[in-house]
Amino acid sequence: MSRVCELTGKAVLTGNLVSHSNRKTRTRFLPNLQPVTLISDSLGRSVRLRVAAAALRTVERRGGLDAFLAKAPDGELSKGALAIKRAIEKKSAEA
Repeated sequence: MSRVCELTGKAVLTGNLVSHSNRKTRTRFLPNLQPVTLISDSLGRSVRLRVAAAALRTVERRGGLDAFLAKAPDGELSKGALAIKRAIEKKSAEA
């Protein structure tokens, strides 16, 4: 499983740890990924995603998974999240 947030695309970054003596050691900065179950109001079902903690706060601020996915650009979403977004759009177009 890759270390990428399914909603925002936040991934692993690389850089240096720099000591007091200015020695550089390569390191990886990992995103804070959490497995969460989010509920889609329009689909009426729950969805399991691997999401960064910052993205989870953004989902709550925007008013839930449906509102977040409506504003999210398609390039940042994973295949699973993109399929959920399409299903939500299809369901809202029917109503």
